[in-house]
Amino acid sequence: MVDAARARKLADRIQQIVAEMLERRIKDPRLGFVTVTDTRITNDLRDATVYYTVYGSDGERAETAAALESAKGVIRSEVGRKTGVRHTPSITFVMDSLMENAAHIDDLLAKARARDAEVARAAQGASPAGEANPYREPAAEEDLDEDADDEDGRSGPPSS
Repeated sequence: MVDAARARKLADRIQQIVAEMLERRIKDPRLGFVTVTDTRITNDLRDATVYYTVYGSDGERAETAAALESAKGVIRSEVGRKTGVRHTPSITFVMDSLMENAAHIDDLLAKARARDAEVARAAQGASPAGEANPYREPAAEEDLDEDADDEDGRSGPPSS
C-alpha cells in the first residue's frame, strides 16, 4: 500500500498528462471536445481511472469513447515516461455524468422555486388559524383575584 498523499499526487499528475495529450498530441478526428474532470488511482498504483466529459450529442460521445480506447496505449506509455513510476498504471476512461447531474439539479431547483412561488401566492391573503398569540401567558395575580369574586362583588369565602 502507498501513502494516500502520494497516490493523490500521482493521480493529479496523470490527469495533467492525459489532458495535455488530448489537447496536443492525439489527433483523432473522432475525438470531440473532451474535458478531463478527475482521475482516481488505486492504492497499489496499478489502475488509474480517468473521468471525462464530452460536449455534444450521444453519437459524438460514443465516437469520443472509441477514440480514447484506441489511444489508450499511447497515453499509457506517455504517462509511464513522464511519471517515472516503476509500474505504469493501466488506464480506464469513464464518461463522467457531471453535465447530466448538473442539468438534473437545475431542473429540480427550478421546480422547487416554482412551488415556493405558488405557496407564497396562496399565503399572500391568508390569515393565521387561531389566536394572534398562540402561547398562553400565565394569568396575573389581579386576574386571579377577580375570578374569585362572587356574583355580588364580594371576595372571600362564601357566607352562610
